[in-house]
Amino acid sequence: MSEPVLSIRALTRIYETGAERLEVLTGAELDLYSGELVGLVGPSGSGKSSLLHAAALLETPTAGQVFIAGQDGLALSERARTALRRREIGFVYQFHHLLPELDALENVALPLRIAGQGVRASRDAARARLESLGLGGRLTHRPGQLSGGEQQRVAIARALVNNPRVVLADEPTGNLDPAHSDQVFDALAAACREAGAAALIATHNLALAARMDRVVTVENGRLTPWVAEG
Repeated sequence: MSEPVLSIRALTRIYETGAERLEVLTGAELDLYSGELVGLVGPSGSGKSSLLHAAALLETPTAGQVFIAGQDGLALSERARTALRRREIGFVYQFHHLLPELDALENVALPLRIAGQGVRASRDAARARLESLGLGGRLTHRPGQLSGGEQQRVAIARALVNNPRVVLADEPTGNLDPAHSDQVFDALAAACREAGAAALIATHNLALAARMDRVVTVENGRLTPWVAEG
């Protein structure tokens, strides 16, 4: 078997507020491989978002390691960690977080501009990604002129424009009605498979989870295989 592109080892996350101590993750472990879609399920507050944020190198866990393409991201300096995240990880949130003053093309091109690419190359890559998601006719529309499903597809395009090896999504369809939820999930799944990216997708929608290659659940702070009922 090929080497995993994302390896989470002994991940522990403890939140302390005054005298209160909440341990949401306790030695969680997971491997993700290129081209697979993995669902992440569990009740609210179980630690799904904490796991995703640690995996994305957006937060530092209490203990554990996160390897991206064999590199321990948590052992790096903040600057090197940021560079690794921008290069190898795409993140899709429940709410699109698009910049309202920029149109779809500009929003998607922004990560490439931040990474130092030129204007023309960034716009060409953004246009190609948006067109692949069926948004070729919406390039100059700002977020407020797009439907909820279109906004989320723009957010997916932005997450994938750097061709990351790992895509992490935190309830990417949670703010949409069932019809748009299916459309956005189909777009995300197709884009990840086409790019050969490994994707970890947190969702409360068990019907969507069942369509992924495998599913893990957060249970008592650890990750275990999920078995669909019936």
